Formats: sequence, structure tokens, C-alpha cells
Amino acid sequence: MNKPARIIPRTPQPKHARDWQQALAAAVDSPAELDRRLDLAPRPAAGAARDFRVRVPEAFLARIRPGDPDDPLLRQVFPDPHEDEPRPGYSTDPLAEQQAMAVPGLLQKYPGRALLTLTGACAIHCRYCFRRHFPYAEASPRGAHWQAALEYLHAQSDIEEIILSGGDPLTLSDARLAACVAELEGVPQLQRLRLHTRTPVVLPERVTPALLDWLSGTRLQTLVVVHVNHANELDAAARTALAALRGTGVQLLNQAVLLAGVNDSVQALEQLGKALLAAGVLPYYLHQLDPVQGAAHFAVSDARARELHAALQARTSGYLVPRLVREVPGAAGKTPL
Repeated sequence: MNKPARIIPRTPQPKHARDWQQALAAAVDSPAELDRRLDLAPRPAAGAARDFRVRVPEAFLARIRPGDPDDPLLRQVFPDPHEDEPRPGYSTDPLAEQQAMAVPGLLQKYPGRALLTLTGACAIHCRYCFRRHFPYAEASPRGAHWQAALEYLHAQSDIEEIILSGGDPLTLSDARLAACVAELEGVPQLQRLRLHTRTPVVLPERVTPALLDWLSGTRLQTLVVVHVNHANELDAAARTALAALRGTGVQLLNQAVLLAGVNDSVQALEQLGKALLAAGVLPYYLHQLDPVQGAAHFAVSDARARELHAALQARTSGYLVPRLVREVPGAAGKTPL
């Protein structure tokens, strides 16, 4: 006689987890909806939005000025028709990352550290993203590839730092992230954990008690590198989320990208640095745009970038001035300009 199937009760998700996941699911996902919500006349959008879809969480949408098609936050997320124009020198793999992939989903571009592309998902889709064409389905450390990634890390005695990236690692559940970090802690030479994420700023609900718990509990020295390009991104909700992260003892750094029409003025960069410091985040890097196909309309010339950086140095404290850099494939680190 066959035994009845055992029913395994489903563990309910904590309310905080449901909150941020519901907020993520409710993100605006079409150019027409962006225009409608922001009281803008309908505009043509890039055909590229079919492949690299719009995603804008409500928390970020609330910071965009209604009626202003040139708002610096809107410019980062609206699929401009210029994305459809092929440009010489722009490619689908601008940093040659596929050549740096030691095992699927694990990149080692620089000595002493490695990077895991844990997921292709992001809380927001930035139109200048250098991984907008990245083959996440083939380049994932999930499943059988996870063991290969761990074995690679165990075999590389010089790797002291592991970077969790993607996509955005904070689109994964806390249970999964905690389990991942627990296994990485088993690699004896690892000393530092770095999370690259835009989520605490664009989806503040994601900073949950469970996230703070596992960040507080790891043996690895932890740095959270957020991505803020304009001071208007740091409203009260974002500052509260960053303060909660800072309360775990992690070091908060910021990487910005220099973007035409977004932050390519001395005033915008100065305001960004001051807003970051007020939120407990140290300005770290100001990147020149990676030449990814579809993002050429964001480019700022090197001459203009150097001019802006010099002017910023002349008018504000040194700790508010990020390093102006470019990532060059094959170089041993970021290249200062």
C-alpha cells in the first residue's frame, strides 16, 4: 500500500521580504507609462527597449520632476531613440569580460580579487549599463557552476577579496545571499566581501532586518559600493536605508558614472559629493562611460571630464572628490585620467 505523499508546510516569507519583492514587481516597465506618470507628452522610445526593458521602481520614480523631459534621473532610465544608432568603438562587451571569465559567472580581471555575477536581475534598468548585453544565462555561477566557482577560489591563494555583482545581488533573497556568503567564508584566504548594488538607493524597502543580520554576522570585512549619479537620488528613504546599512559596520562607498545631461557640470558633481557624505557614503570613483553599444549619447569627452574634475578639486574638500577613472580591458586596475 502506497503511503500518502508527505505534505511539507511552506515557510511563510517575512513581511519585510514580501514588501520589497512586491515593490520590485510593481516597478514601471514601459516608456509610455513613464510619460503618463510624469505628465509628459508621449515620446518616441528606443526599439532597444524590447531587449533591454524599462524598469523603474516607484521609490525612484517619485524623485523625478513631473513635466520635465530633461530631468537628470529620468534621462538615466528612459530609452532614448539614440540607443538604436550603432556607433564605431561601442560594443556589446566593452570591457572584454567574457575573456576574463575563469569559470561561468566568475570574473577575475585584477590580481587579488574576483567577481561573481550572481544574477542578471536589477532593481532598475540604467540605459548606460555596461552589462546590458551580458550573456547572463550562460555566465551564471548558479547550479553546477557554483561548485566550480568555489573550487576556483580555493585554488587561488592570492584572492583575498570577493565581489558580489550582477545584475544586482540584492535582488536575490536574504536566505540565498546568506547561504552564498557562508560558503564563501569557507575559503580561508578570503578577507573582504564587496557588494556592488544600486538597490538600497532605488528600492529602499530592500534593506530588511534579515539583510542587516547577515551583513552583521559575516567574518569578512564588508564594503557596500552603491551607485548614485545625482544628488536628487538621495531622498529621505534612501538616506534611511543607507544609515541602516552603515549601522552594521560596513564601509559605504559610491561609484558614479559621468553622464551627459545628468551630472556633467561642476555644480552637479559638487552637490552629489556633499549629498553622499551627508548620507554617510564616501565618493570613491567617477567613471568615464564604458563604450557599450546603445549608450553613446551619454558620452562626455575626456577633455571635458578632466576639466570638470579639476574644477571640482579647486572648489571642494579632497574627500568629496572621487577618483576620475576609466576601465581598460586587460589593465591591472582602473586607469586614472
